[in-house]
Amino acid sequence: MENSALKHVATGKYLSSNANLRYNTGSSSQLVFVENSKFSPNSLWSIKFNNNELATYGSTHITLQHVRSNLFLGINYGKHYRDDYSSSIIYKYHYHKSPSNNHTEVSCNHITSHNYWVKNWEFSHAKVGDHKGFLKSNDIINLRIKKFYDNNGAYCQNGQYEFLRSHDIQFTVGNDTFQEVVCHNERLGGNDEWCIELIKQHTWTLI
Repeated sequence: MENSALKHVATGKYLSSNANLRYNTGSSSQLVFVENSKFSPNSLWSIKFNNNELATYGSTHITLQHVRSNLFLGINYGKHYRDDYSSSIIYKYHYHKSPSNNHTEVSCNHITSHNYWVKNWEFSHAKVGDHKGFLKSNDIINLRIKKFYDNNGAYCQNGQYEFLRSHDIQFTVGNDTFQEVVCHNERLGGNDEWCIELIKQHTWTLI
């Protein structure tokens, strides 16, 4: 397990969350966004390696736990509505949409309390080449996550990957404006690149 920050390469801002803020749309889960060109406590994440003590390119799944809230980064595919006949809540397998467009919402949630939650990420080096070995500080990476249902709610046997992206599109919660973070299945570009910065524990100093 390592503490880290993820800087969005295109904008220089850090992947962040805030325990006191939730989406007004979609899942109403804890907000994810990018902010500040300087590291802050809201930008600290704990990387947990699912299979190994070290994260290896091509073979390791990771989870990203927001240190201040203890919630995990992921996507939510439970969408409830009320059945008019039985007045009961029924879940349909649709992924929530991001606030400003039709991409997939990215949020933070508690992995033990939500049955419709995907939080396992895969990473690859963003630059062309046969990159092997361990994930290191200052590596430029792409992060992807597997969806198990399509946009119509049909189960995908082999899953469908989407990539973590930020862009200049903004949305508001209350009186505050945030730069959006989403998942998408479009062509990869500069907005999908993240620089991982490993952090010394207890000091929050970039290595």
